[in-house]
Amino acid sequence: MLAPEQAASRIPAWLRAVVVGCFVVLVSGAGLFTYRQFAAPKTLTMAAGSSDGEAVRLISAVAGALTKTGAQVRVKIVETGSELEAFRAFSAGKVDLVIVRADVSDLSVARTVVLVSYGVVMILVPPGSSVAHMDDLKGKTVGVIAEDANHRLIEVLTQEYDLARSKVRFKNLSVGEVQQAVQSKQVAALLVVAPISEKSVSVIRSLFSANAKRKPGLVPIDSAEAIANAAPAYQSYDLPKGSLRGSPPFPEDDLTTLRVPIYLVANKNVDADQVTDLTRAIMDARRELRDQYPFLAQISAPSTDKDAYIPIHPGAAAFFDDSQKTFFDKYGDELYYIPMLLGLLASFATAAWKFVRFDSNGKIEHPMNSLFSLAGQIRDARSEADLNAVEEKIDEILKAELTRHAKGERQVADSAALSLAAQRLEHLIQYRRTRLMAG
Repeated sequence: MLAPEQAASRIPAWLRAVVVGCFVVLVSGAGLFTYRQFAAPKTLTMAAGSSDGEAVRLISAVAGALTKTGAQVRVKIVETGSELEAFRAFSAGKVDLVIVRADVSDLSVARTVVLVSYGVVMILVPPGSSVAHMDDLKGKTVGVIAEDANHRLIEVLTQEYDLARSKVRFKNLSVGEVQQAVQSKQVAALLVVAPISEKSVSVIRSLFSANAKRKPGLVPIDSAEAIANAAPAYQSYDLPKGSLRGSPPFPEDDLTTLRVPIYLVANKNVDADQVTDLTRAIMDARRELRDQYPFLAQISAPSTDKDAYIPIHPGAAAFFDDSQKTFFDKYGDELYYIPMLLGLLASFATAAWKFVRFDSNGKIEHPMNSLFSLAGQIRDARSEADLNAVEEKIDEILKAELTRHAKGERQVADSAALSLAAQRLEHLIQYRRTRLMAG
């Protein structure tokens, strides 16, 4: 088997240089690619779908602000059509984020990022209706806007007030079908779940014919506290006087009802650092865009309690608890391994330089090798001219090495070794010259 020096000597110098150059280009390209992947902004996908589009519109505005400010995390909106389809896409792992109500089913993979708003449960009745309490709904039909999204709520109300025995029926309606259903008395009441925002209140007012003297009524949910204890997704809530209209106030007094939190949630497997950056960006955009989007003022921190109905994502918790990892916490391992990598690269550079500098005889071009090779020439010298030629070679080698030593390319120990080797050769030359003179 050939020694490495012998194997290298059979490769032309230009080919050795090309091999080393290609390897350097490959390593540099891999390093640049890794850096770009590390430094590039991370994109999270969010399924979009809501009955009024308000929450998604706000998140879209936040996504635009993230792009504009060059944040380290971006949000890509994926249109799904409805809240239910958006949640299905999230549950299937097709997207990273979604806006959901707390009463949707199977939130095992969801972790809260921010509390977007609250959906307030309102049971409205037409002006002049005799329905004033839940018991008055016996035998009547209740219209429900987005029944598929309110399926769990209907079950809770039915169980608490025994609406099945009272033969209360529920009918799915779109916003455009409400007025005709009320006027034709197909429904006696209307169940709506919506945040108290300018747009939502405007839609609720439009559900009944405008009449300043006759206004619709609101049915209180007196058992809200009991329902909230049995179904943690809901909270007991007193709807403030005049929330839907200020003059005359509607409702006329504070009204007991239910509300359900609306969260921006992330898949529990999404990187915590990405969620931390997203949470910070959302809260910053909330302050900057509040005048343009007043509804952003409702965005707040979700519950950080360990027994929260939907646990908070560790990345969001780190932001709200102000426990984000420092630079050294995040990259301590990298900082530990980088010096080792640099040392490895230095060793490679040294080996590559030696590989390229092999001479045609398979030996490393070192002055000691050159000096040692002259010993044989001295012993084989047959004339004074041969010895003079050897002395000239020694002088050239020593001159070149003195120049390198002056530039700092040689160590003191190397120079001393060369000096000893040169002295040895001078003794050999003197001995050979004496032998030649003796015939």
